[in-house]
Amino acid sequence: MLKKFISPRSLTLILFVLAAALSRVLFSVASLSTLANFTPIGAMALFGRAYFPRGKALLFPLLTLWISDVILCRVNAYHEWRLFYDGFIWVYLAFVLMVLVGRYVEANKSVGRFVSSVVLCMLIHWVMTDTGVWLSGTMYPMTLAGWVACMVAAIPFEFNFIMGTTIYGFAMFGGFGWLQSRVVSLRPAVN
Repeated sequence: MLKKFISPRSLTLILFVLAAALSRVLFSVASLSTLANFTPIGAMALFGRAYFPRGKALLFPLLTLWISDVILCRVNAYHEWRLFYDGFIWVYLAFVLMVLVGRYVEANKSVGRFVSSVVLCMLIHWVMTDTGVWLSGTMYPMTLAGWVACMVAAIPFEFNFIMGTTIYGFAMFGGFGWLQSRVVSLRPAVN
């Protein structure tokens, strides 16, 4: 009955994204401050666009990100249920742009394309989210020097972001590629 509504390939892709989101929640709840920003967000965006059909490429990874954010607001950040947190719009805009970068990987799932996409995702995340921090006006002066100071302060977090995106990405792309090579029903339908 389930096969009638969802293919084994789609179900496996969904499980990969859910597993990444679950690991994001578990690592964040563990409050490993040295791993702040070591998350699968970038990998989820790239993987989603590279493997899901166009309509679902943004929808499912974005929905998974949002659900994990709601859980993290409750258990880690605010200790209350919040549908959105301060500055969420910058993270979500960055995520949408990262999904668009995933199209580059979709065409040719090579290591070179993956690595260059990871670097581009880190740059998108860095500029978008930290410009959002700067624009909030609560931590840095609203000057060019304030923006530069905000960007410089974010470098350690972006190092963790690029490491998380790389490691989770290799696990997601490599794991699904390995499964796909062994299970025929996970291969894309040939038209």
